[in-house]
Amino acid sequence: MKKIIRVGTRNSPLAVFQARKVQKLLKKEGYFSHLFQIKSEGDLIQNVPIHTLKNVGVFTRKLTQFMLSGKIDIAIHSLKDVPINLPKGIILSAYLKRGSFFDSLVYKGSNDFLYNPKIHALIATGSIRRGAFWKNRYPHHSLIDLRGNINTRLKKLQKNPWKGSIFAKVGLDRLGILNNFKSFNCKVLDWMIPSPGQGVIVVSTLEKNDNINCLIKKLDDQETRLSANIERQFLKTLGGGCISPIGAHAIVKNQIIYFTGILLSLDGMHKIKKTKIGTNYDMIGFQCAEEILKEGGREILEEIKKNIS
Repeated sequence: MKKIIRVGTRNSPLAVFQARKVQKLLKKEGYFSHLFQIKSEGDLIQNVPIHTLKNVGVFTRKLTQFMLSGKIDIAIHSLKDVPINLPKGIILSAYLKRGSFFDSLVYKGSNDFLYNPKIHALIATGSIRRGAFWKNRYPHHSLIDLRGNINTRLKKLQKNPWKGSIFAKVGLDRLGILNNFKSFNCKVLDWMIPSPGQGVIVVSTLEKNDNINCLIKKLDDQETRLSANIERQFLKTLGGGCISPIGAHAIVKNQIIYFTGILLSLDGMHKIKKTKIGTNYDMIGFQCAEEILKEGGREILEEIKKNIS
């Protein structure tokens, strides 16, 4: 009899949806699984901006602890929540095929505020990256901090006098949740470079668990792994995380990498953007980040640390 695989996930609706997707893939391989829903620190603490939670991995650490203690066999994460430096003994054994990497604006009524500079708008987001991009494009708008799962944020948007809020398109797509909010409209922000790894579901496992790793490897999409790891090269070199407005996107076509990386100041007034095309998979993200650091990126990052610490 095959072992029942114990799957760990955060207990937010999107996280559970993603974990169940992994369960379906496992079932196709002939394996049954049991889902464990675990509250993360990031989900429990909702009354402060996410970047003020100084601990690394606020959305992943509890799942890691459960796995290290033998309570679960695998953990499902959104890659953008996974720290660059993994805990000892933990590996990312599968990157599922990437969903949409775009950000989307969910707004109420007319979107004239996007085109008329005389209209002042309140835009809600808990993301420093999205906020910096927005202020760069719309310096006359104001930002409101917004935390919570997708459903919670949409309900807050509905109740408050804000013009709109920014979401990862992939989350809206996976849950189909906008169908429950008929008064909302949605616009893809194709000018906003995503968070490294946005749209990617990953499966973490214990490095020593050869049987599980061999099985989970069957779920791995190599092209997604390659592009996402290039984006994380960029993030690692800049030393960023949720406290820095960093965007990165890599796409592989015919074995050629097309990469874009960007660093912005907190107020969005300064940005350094780089694009590269090449085949050096092991270095292109690092190289792009090093160029940004040399062209003023270090000063931007130092200023960010001063304002957030």
